Amino acid sequence: MRFAHATIMVKNMEESIKFYQEIVGLPIVKRMPTGPEMELVFLGKEGNTLVELVHNKKNENVSFTQDISLGFEVESMEKMMKFVEDKGIAIHSGPFQPNPNTKFFYILDPNGLKIQFIEH
Repeated sequence: MRFAHATIMVKNMEESIKFYQEIVGLPIVKRMPTGPEMELVFLGKEGNTLVELVHNKKNENVSFTQDISLGFEVESMEKMMKFVEDKGIAIHSGPFQPNPNTKFFYILDPNGLKIQFIEH
């Protein structure tokens, strides 16, 4: 069994696509309507775990608990922190270094979901 994708309900599809493309670096794999009021987009790389964005025009009140996050590995936590700050995105929490080989920090996506950038 393989973990295929994580689904995120989004308030604004275009804003969310821009975030996941420009900040996280995920390209669009597939985009399609799923009805007159819904659309979905898969981002990532074929063969890897994808991020699925789902926008329902009838329900733009999405929320996430602070107990859920998506983690993305980066080569340099310091460079990523500067990159997101230069883009005007606030650091939600961190940086943290729980051991000598791991560093990470969190930001929030446009929907309030915690996004972790981790360096090993």
